[in-house]
Amino acid sequence: MASIVKRGDYQYQVTVRRKGYPKQCKTFESEREAKAWASVIESEMVRGVFTDRSELERTTLGELLSRYEEEVTHCKIGARQELSRIKCWKAHPLALRPLAALRAVDFSQYRDVRLKQVGPNTVRLELALISAIFNHARKDWSMAVENPIKGIRAPKIPGGRERRLVGDEEDRLLTTASEARANPKQLKAAIQLAIETGLREGRLAALRWEQIDLREGVVWVMTKDEEHKQRLVPVPLTEKAVDVLRELPRDISGFVFGRAFRTEQALGSAFRRARDRAGLSNLRFHDLRHEAASRMAPLMPMATLAKVMTWKTLQMAMRYYNPTPSELVAALRATA
Repeated sequence: MASIVKRGDYQYQVTVRRKGYPKQCKTFESEREAKAWASVIESEMVRGVFTDRSELERTTLGELLSRYEEEVTHCKIGARQELSRIKCWKAHPLALRPLAALRAVDFSQYRDVRLKQVGPNTVRLELALISAIFNHARKDWSMAVENPIKGIRAPKIPGGRERRLVGDEEDRLLTTASEARANPKQLKAAIQLAIETGLREGRLAALRWEQIDLREGVVWVMTKDEEHKQRLVPVPLTEKAVDVLRELPRDISGFVFGRAFRTEQALGSAFRRARDRAGLSNLRFHDLRHEAASRMAPLMPMATLAKVMTWKTLQMAMRYYNPTPSELVAALRATA
C-alpha cells in the first residue's frame, strides 16, 4: 500500500509497504510523479519481479571501486596494474554517479573519448576492469546491478606485437646491460632469464630463492586457474638459466636480484636504459617473452609449450610464437 505525504511546496514523499518486501521510500517534486512511481513499484511487487534498487541509488561507482580495491584487488597477482586503473577510474566524473544512474551509453561514450587519449588495449583493460567489478558485485555481494559493459562494442585491437631479437641485437643488449652503472650483473641475468624462461618482468623482480629448485631445474610461480584461484605451477629452467642463477650472489633479502630490482618498474627502467644505449628501437621487456616462446616452439608440442609458458589455452601460442621466415623454412625442411 502506498502513502504520499506533502513535505513542502515541491516535496512529495511516497512510501510503499507490502508484506515480504523492504519498505520503499522516495521523494518527488510533484504528486503526479510520486503516484506514477508508487504504481510501478506496487505492480512489480504484485507480479513478483520487484528488485530493491535503493542500494544502487545510494552507492556511487567510486564507492564500488574502493570496496573492490580493498577486498579483491590486493589479493591479485597483477594488483599494481589494477590499482593504477582503479585510480584512473576514480578520477573520472562517472565515479561520482550512483550505480542506478549508470547506463551502457555512459561507458560507450567513455570508450570513444578515451580512445583519443590512449591506445585501444588500454581502453579494453579499463572496461574489462569495470565489467569484472559489476559481475563481482552481482555474484559475491548480492547487489541488484546489471553489467553495463556487456552490451557495448569493444575497442578494436590492432594485430599483436611480433618484435624479435634479430642479428646481433641480443649481444648488444647484454653488453650494454653488463656495462650499466648500477647492478650490471643482476640486469644482465634478468634479461638472460627472460629469454630462457619467458618470465615476465614483474615475476622476475619479485622472484625469491625459495621459489627456485636448481636440483629439479624449475621455478615455482603463482598463477590463476580457470576458477580464478591462485596456485603454484612449475616453470622449467634451461641449463643456461640454471648457470645464470648459480652465478648470482645471494643476500639476506631472499630476493633473487637482491635489492637491485625490488619492483617491476625498477627492472623496466634499467632495461630501457640498456636498450637505448644499445640502439634497439621499439623493443620492450615483454618482447623477450615472445622471443622465448618463439625459440621453444619448434622444439616441443604446442601443449607442452603452453605448460612451459603457463598459458591457459593453446590459442596463446599463436599470439606469442612469431617465427622468422628462415625459421619456418628450417621447420619445414626438418620434416623432409
